[in-house]
Amino acid sequence: GVGKSSPAPAAHYRLCMMLLYTLAISLAMLLIVVSVHNVWLLKGSNSHAAGILDKLSVALGVQERVYAVVIDAGSTGSRVLAFTFLKSLSDNSLRLESQLWHEVKPGLSSYAEDSIKGAASLTPLLELAYERVPVAARASTPLVLKATAGLRLLEPNQAQALLTEVDAVLQASEFLTTENSVGIMDGKDEGIFSWFTVNYLMDRIGSQPSETLVALDLGGGSTQITFVPADPQTVAQAEPHQLSSISLMSQELHLFTHSFLGLGLMAARKDVLLYLNPFYDPSGSELLRSPCINPTIDTNWEYSGVTYHITGLSKPKYRDIKGQAGRLGEHRPIADYEGCLKICVEVIKKQVTHVPEELKRREVIAFSYFFDRATERGLIDPYKGGVVTVNEFAQAAKQTCDVPNAEQPFACLDLTFIAAFLHNGYKLKPNAPIKLYKKIDGYELSWGLGLAFHIINNGI
Repeated sequence: GVGKSSPAPAAHYRLCMMLLYTLAISLAMLLIVVSVHNVWLLKGSNSHAAGILDKLSVALGVQERVYAVVIDAGSTGSRVLAFTFLKSLSDNSLRLESQLWHEVKPGLSSYAEDSIKGAASLTPLLELAYERVPVAARASTPLVLKATAGLRLLEPNQAQALLTEVDAVLQASEFLTTENSVGIMDGKDEGIFSWFTVNYLMDRIGSQPSETLVALDLGGGSTQITFVPADPQTVAQAEPHQLSSISLMSQELHLFTHSFLGLGLMAARKDVLLYLNPFYDPSGSELLRSPCINPTIDTNWEYSGVTYHITGLSKPKYRDIKGQAGRLGEHRPIADYEGCLKICVEVIKKQVTHVPEELKRREVIAFSYFFDRATERGLIDPYKGGVVTVNEFAQAAKQTCDVPNAEQPFACLDLTFIAAFLHNGYKLKPNAPIKLYKKIDGYELSWGLGLAFHIINNGI
């Protein structure tokens, strides 16, 4: 065999070339798929979540990771929401990758007499945002704080003092801020951004109007209803201030939205309690009595810097409870559900005079205090959420009013108000199903996500 060449090097060469060709073809195919994904909606599903192709797109330089920080200064607490998005460089579309959510209590409005302390209460929230946003990205990451009904209900000079101190804290941060970073959010915007969050996370953006969702948000100081009308009569009969148009994902949308200031759960609770006692003086020794409170309960409640000393009626209703398992029966004092319902309806009627007829035919999602009170009563799973009818809310209210509960002294009032608002306010039928969620796909239901989209696409 002297002088004959071995076939091994040629075979190795052919194998290496085959591997190189395979690798090159695979890379080319991957580039094509990623490019198509970022230019043409093979994005086809309107999925909100960032997928494997999106993350590959970041590695290949056709998408970038962007951030936004929103502080929701609500009436009962302040929450930081730090979002991470993957942004396509071809069409600027956004996919949600992750979210930070954290809350501190009380809300800014509780610091009406000490604005410096109120602004300082936000420092822990900013520290958490720093942990989520890389140092190199902070200077380009927009930061906004929007206060809601809690500050809207304060005296103007108190609200402005708080906003001035808060603005100083935010301007000194490492994030991108402007003169528009701090302010009080209009109730209409709160409704629109909440509607966007719900429909985006449920992948309904871009659907036909009748297939999009009605968003009901029950906050502490105000409540909002927002949806895309499918019935021309809704638009024809609405007041001008109830209609808004927004441009969203290359689509012009016309929304019905209304915010009821003072009909958030905490603000309404105050009005219900004061209904029979309009001249009650919190600084005195007088008890604030209400049919919505069990007479065995004696409790203090603080709202917007005022402490109320609350109990039930001096001449309450009673219910006879039969003894079971050898126990004696009981002549039990109860909260007056019917009397409480009557007052709740009167409080609601002061503001809610007309709602669109098509609401009865639409798919409704409710969140915030709607969800919280349903979970406390055991009507839905606290993690997964669920569906509750209007009548189930009403029945839960009746049962709750019959049982004294010192740990939840306002359960009767709150549930009765919610049931009354859904039926007497929004005119939903007793068997109407209400979908209740706190999170969808792991993300909090909040107007913060909608606002984050807005400031990334349009600036602060």
